[in-house]
Amino acid sequence: MSTLVTAPAANVIPMRARSGAPVAAGQLADADLDRWANRLARLLLARGADAGDRIALAVDPRIESVVAEAAVRKIGAVPVSPLEGAGFGITTRVGRDELADGADWLVLDDRSTLRRYLVTSDAPLAATELRAVS
Repeated sequence: MSTLVTAPAANVIPMRARSGAPVAAGQLADADLDRWANRLARLLLARGADAGDRIALAVDPRIESVVAEAAVRKIGAVPVSPLEGAGFGITTRVGRDELADGADWLVLDDRSTLRRYLVTSDAPLAATELRAVS
């Protein structure tokens, strides 16, 4: 299967020009953010998340929260606070115990999530992967 992109996708995060300086520790390069968000977006789609869904974000580490919000927006979903209620959510093991069971929680640092994440493509999402809002 080819991952060649022949036309720019609408869900690619715009890249800012870089000075060539290295990225400081604890910061995320734009290209990395885009690739990481593509992987996480695919995990959300595999769980059944769709465009228009409300997805609760309960992620404290700054980099993970930025990636999670970007992934949610890539699939056309709406990031919300866990207090607002949602069918899906993204969190970490530390925060999971404090959250209600009403949402389908994707736990970022769970071993099975990490395994799936690492083998998921980081290529831009294709239109065929995205489902229309019903």
